[in-house]
Amino acid sequence: MMDIEQILAALPHRYPFLLVDRVVEVVKGERIHAYKNVTFNEQFFQGHFPGRPVMPGVLQLEAMAQAGALLAHQSAPFDPAMKVIYLMSFDKVKFRKVVGPGDRLDLFVTVERQKGPIWKLAGEAKVDGALVSEALMMATIADRKD
Repeated sequence: MMDIEQILAALPHRYPFLLVDRVVEVVKGERIHAYKNVTFNEQFFQGHFPGRPVMPGVLQLEAMAQAGALLAHQSAPFDPAMKVIYLMSFDKVKFRKVVGPGDRLDLFVTVERQKGPIWKLAGEAKVDGALVSEALMMATIADRKD
């Protein structure tokens, strides 16, 4: 389990782009379960879409990627001041249901393969147990260049 302080220590993302509120479970080198509470006051709802707020699919993917980065950080700890995990690709992306205000977006990411700094991950996002989006992701841990 990771609370928001631990998440902030591991990820470089900050409001409004931090899309993981809590980590429920981590099995190092295998899987993570995290979630994002989707609230009406999210900035993206102002324009997506007025009168029918919908969480953009790309932000669902970003939330999955952030959960994957937390899994990599917990599995092969690195100093976030020195290293950062960069997303390399998404494949087999599917959006199945609308996500809106009041939903809890549960993020499930598993390690498909890991070799050196390269991670291949499978992600699913669910609301109330129903699959809303899914994707395969690749990411790499690299030196931070600030």
